Amino acid sequence: MSLDDAQVFTRVVELHSFTQAATSLGMQKSTVSRRIVMLEERLGVRLLNRTTRKLRLTEVGQAYYERCRQIMLDFAEAEQAVMQLQRAPSGLLRITAPIEFGQMFLGQTVGAFMREYPQISAEIEITSRSVDPVEEGVDIAIMVGQPQDSTLIARKLFESSRRFYASPEYLAIYGVPMSTADLSAHRAILLPQDHPRYWPLKGEQRPCHCALSCNNITFAREAAIAGAGIAGLPRMLCREVVESGQLVELMPEVALPMGELYAVYPSRRFQAMKVRAFLDFVIQRLPPDDREMLEP
Repeated sequence: MSLDDAQVFTRVVELHSFTQAATSLGMQKSTVSRRIVMLEERLGVRLLNRTTRKLRLTEVGQAYYERCRQIMLDFAEAEQAVMQLQRAPSGLLRITAPIEFGQMFLGQTVGAFMREYPQISAEIEITSRSVDPVEEGVDIAIMVGQPQDSTLIARKLFESSRRFYASPEYLAIYGVPMSTADLSAHRAILLPQDHPRYWPLKGEQRPCHCALSCNNITFAREAAIAGAGIAGLPRMLCREVVESGQLVELMPEVALPMGELYAVYPSRRFQAMKVRAFLDFVIQRLPPDDREMLEP
């Protein structure tokens, strides 16, 4: 099969008309019809059942169309990739991100990206809500945890290790836990990714008394500083308050589930240069001691 055959056949199927296919391809209708007949003769199968009013794919024609369509998509993608190599990223880049990531990291990163690529403009929403990038027309939705929607592409940006933290005042009242068994006597501050009835432990289930649950890690950190309980928080968010004595890191040998951050977008196919360039730019600027570099 030649690429021209695939193009002619897919155009006829998608437009449901030899006449319209011929017009879109700049050919005579008789040429298109002859090409389809020759294709069927070469393959030894009937691909289309046609009357004066309708075209209908045969079963083998449907299978053949799916393969031809994929070939045409791959060809178009290859052409676009080559053309994009000759162009700098440009256009409006729409991004959503969690509040803490936006405040601590994204602002400077977007600014630096726009300085390097002045043809880029950006629209950023810093939010704790869940965002569907397809429904809301977002180029990149940065979110904690992998999305449940399998039709979306999720690229892991980094993993941040978590530890248990509590304030000195809290520990003076409730005592310092020396092992996970001691957690039964303590109050838990939980995040949305944590199970509501268990301490956030990796490979171990221990029931907890949930004193506070919230959807914001900075809020959880501040509540822990105020003495509300023990929180499992990202280390990168707690370094300064540990150094200042506001929080104490507990049981550093205990493994907690990693805090994972993903960049989520609709599809790799025909991915805009601005999206690809920004993701690569972000990866290169992430904190090196908390990231896990992954291939796109």
